[in-house]
Amino acid sequence: MPYFLVTWLITAIALVITTYIVPGFAVKTFVDALIAAIVLGLANAIVKPLLVLLTLPLTLVTLGLFLFVVNALTLWLVAYLTPGFVITNLLSALVGSIVLTVVASGLNFLFNRAAQ
Repeated sequence: MPYFLVTWLITAIALVITTYIVPGFAVKTFVDALIAAIVLGLANAIVKPLLVLLTLPLTLVTLGLFLFVVNALTLWLVAYLTPGFVITNLLSALVGSIVLTVVASGLNFLFNRAAQ
């Protein structure tokens, strides 16, 4: 249970940080970021595997690069479903998904270091 809470908080913090880095990517409040983090976790568990399966031929042709688009579409869906979280265009979703991954990975590294 504590691992889930830490991951949830890290994702929410990463969403807020990404808001300051990527134009067209906005989370209004930290509570909205917490809600978006839950929806993102559910989308990554349910929707993303289906998208990956449906786009497998395109992913193979592009040597895996199309997975960036799948991540962006998943993030854009989360923004659509979550009040207080807005992504204005596909480019913002694409750049935002990359920045979000990098920021969340960095935060995970820092939190894991602090826990040791």
